[in-house]
Amino acid sequence: MRVLCVAEKPQQARAVATILSQGSFATREGPSRYNKNFDFSYRISGNFERVTMTSVSGHVAEVDFPLNARRWHSCDPAHLFTSPVVREVNEQAKAVARNLELESRTATHLYIWTDCDREGESIGNDIAEICRKVNARIVVRRAHFSSVLPQEIHNAMQQPRELDMRLVEAVQVRIELDLRVGAALTRFQTMRLQSRFAAVQEKTISYGPCQFPTLGFVVDQFLRVENFVPEVFWYIYLEHVKSDGKAVFTWRRQRLFDHEVCFALYAPCVEAAVARVVSVRSRPQEKWRPLPLTTVELQK
Repeated sequence: MRVLCVAEKPQQARAVATILSQGSFATREGPSRYNKNFDFSYRISGNFERVTMTSVSGHVAEVDFPLNARRWHSCDPAHLFTSPVVREVNEQAKAVARNLELESRTATHLYIWTDCDREGESIGNDIAEICRKVNARIVVRRAHFSSVLPQEIHNAMQQPRELDMRLVEAVQVRIELDLRVGAALTRFQTMRLQSRFAAVQEKTISYGPCQFPTLGFVVDQFLRVENFVPEVFWYIYLEHVKSDGKAVFTWRRQRLFDHEVCFALYAPCVEAAVARVVSVRSRPQEKWRPLPLTTVELQK
């Protein structure tokens, strides 16, 4: 049994390899100068197996139109909504894909160590497809973890899962929609406006399905700030100071927007020489060190 593990980033691959091997691994160069291969032994189901940890650098595949539809004036922009698309390894990831092909030829198992989110699941599926092209019998499993802590990493290695194809397909649909909508509307409005206005003859009028909703959030928040009308409010503040500290009392009503009403409540407090404490509740306060930010918690 030989296990090929693939992480989403080079730093992540080194960190996971360090934990699994307890710092004892051999480093090998591969076709990609940035994505090293780390070899070590690891106990799986009671037996020490050969493991190679390597990585990609984010997405290794991209979706685009066929060559006959990539030129702006090659077809009507509306045709891009129904044109076939091709999925292939992007140019920047050729060396990374070559490394995966070489390492997977002799591997029996492929463990995906990408981030546990939709994009990570999609990247993991791209990795699996590249490896299956040269080794159709390779067994693909998914390591599920949310932080690079020893206990989580060992649990993920010992209890791998299957890739969630629902998440993979959700990302693939989103990517294809971004391509079709963005390319079609960018071409349409650019060519339309260039034919009417000399000022945009040399410019691209971009449209992005993600850009406009994001811009909407920015504009909405800007208008909220611009249109905000501040209101004056009043509240009663009380504290008791002693040599060994002070006690601050919180007003249950918090604040009032009517000055006269607030003053009417404040006046009796000032006139009363003594305040009576009717109950005291105390509890110890503990401040724990912050936990590492995990991908799973970040998505909640």
